[in-house]
Amino acid sequence: MRALLEVQGLDVCYGDFQALFGISLTVEGGSALALVGANGAGKTTLLRSIAGAQATSSGLIRHEGTDITSAPPYQRVARGIALVPEGRKLFPSLTVEENIKVGASASASDAWPLTRIYDAFPLVARCRKRRASTLSGGEQQAVAIARALASGPSLLLLDEVSLGLAPRIVGELYQILAQLREAGATLVIVEQDLRRAMSACDSLVCLLEGRVALAAAVAEVSIDQVVAAYFGEVRS
Repeated sequence: MRALLEVQGLDVCYGDFQALFGISLTVEGGSALALVGANGAGKTTLLRSIAGAQATSSGLIRHEGTDITSAPPYQRVARGIALVPEGRKLFPSLTVEENIKVGASASASDAWPLTRIYDAFPLVARCRKRRASTLSGGEQQAVAIARALASGPSLLLLDEVSLGLAPRIVGELYQILAQLREAGATLVIVEQDLRRAMSACDSLVCLLEGRVALAAAVAEVSIDQVVAAYFGEVRS
């Protein structure tokens, strides 16, 4: 299977503070990768770097074999990379449908028109005329994913999918992500719930203080091994 995303030796600094140290990973087309780690491990920084929202200090990012390390965010969106940011970042004064249309304004393809989005997201369809400021947390997350899909991405980056949401809503969102997988989408998911992350993804990368502590296929690693890497424990 062809690598859709390749990250090699990525360093990221915020002034004098280094957040990422030599991060390398590969995501194959049509697969899902879980990105896990404690708060401050560098997960959001890595996603923002891939999306072009955060400058890198050194290293390489390739998308479909093309070096995009220096490409600005709008070019990455046009190539098919979409980020669902932590905190959703919707436009509160716009309606749900207007927010989604913002995502479609620089679309890489027309694979996800409004009709298809509403079919896949009944929750979004029901509130499409409401302003984003009136939505619940679960509704906002669904709209944020729908907005990203409207750009026709080949690679969807999702930051903290389930953070602060009720278990029932989280279950509904992951059902939608499963449908996206079936449709051929490639996903990188930041998730705090290790069991859910491992059940939804093919491979896993655990970050610890800005470094890769563990990278493995989900089928080849136990949750105890992931927990050990998560907390920096060394096991014989």
